[in-house]
Amino acid sequence: MKLLTVRHATSYRYSAPVAFGPHRLMLRPRDSHDLRLIDAELALSPPGTVRWMHDVFGNSVALVDFSAPAAELSIISTLKIERYALAKLDFPIAPEAENYPFMHSADERSDLGRLRERHYPDPHGVVEQWARQFVLETPTNTFNLLATMNAAMRGSFAYRTREEEGTQAPLETITNKSGTCRDFALLFIEAARVLGFGARFVSGYLYDPALDGGTAVQGAGTTHAWADIYLPGAGWVEFDPTNALVAGENLIRVAVTRDPSQAAPISGTFSGDGAKYLGMDVDVTVHAEDTARR
Repeated sequence: MKLLTVRHATSYRYSAPVAFGPHRLMLRPRDSHDLRLIDAELALSPPGTVRWMHDVFGNSVALVDFSAPAAELSIISTLKIERYALAKLDFPIAPEAENYPFMHSADERSDLGRLRERHYPDPHGVVEQWARQFVLETPTNTFNLLATMNAAMRGSFAYRTREEEGTQAPLETITNKSGTCRDFALLFIEAARVLGFGARFVSGYLYDPALDGGTAVQGAGTTHAWADIYLPGAGWVEFDPTNALVAGENLIRVAVTRDPSQAAPISGTFSGDGAKYLGMDVDVTVHAEDTARR
């Protein structure tokens, strides 16, 4: 178990005071058997009225109405969590799904629904060809197939930070041979759907083991993204193609969605006569506490 503190500070700047429309925040994780939320603080400037809800996926969402105009909007989320990891990568996949290809049950096919369907155009089958190259024989071990595809992305694509909002389509990532964590997650998800798996997008944070003398990872210091794949018997299993991680305890899940566009940490509007948007700053830090001292 790791005791982690996450601080996510976002500020937006404007040339003159503006009025803020409703904002939607996805910054608070849900308690689970592998992630326990110890404390959560949300600091807003200017002040706002907060209402909490669960979205269609069950994520915890804060809806904020701000009380006054301002030339700067500051949103600071501070979390303290306990993150529990598997002692080893031992997934009790159902016997009928241990080897690929396999058939989901009727209930699973119904419940997974669009999570098994491809979402992005692939007119010449480039993404499909990329995904099927990992099926070297049939039947093949299901977990090894996914783990190999997960590891291959780290070795085949260059990690590049990108300031623009949004996510590259999977075909763009293959063409560019580069992308961000959210681009890699989306390609992995779409490739898994090509092969018939149920897959969803995960947004959250990444703890960098280098802070404790371990091996550094890519994507720390900002929000992070990875994939969940549904495996009968094992349930949802986390795959981080940016770092070739599987079910890593340094992955701090905040939101799960069908598509990356549904997982924006902060979204909202502003209005003001003649006021210009000057930019934003985002600072994310994740620190581990020495649990031996507790």
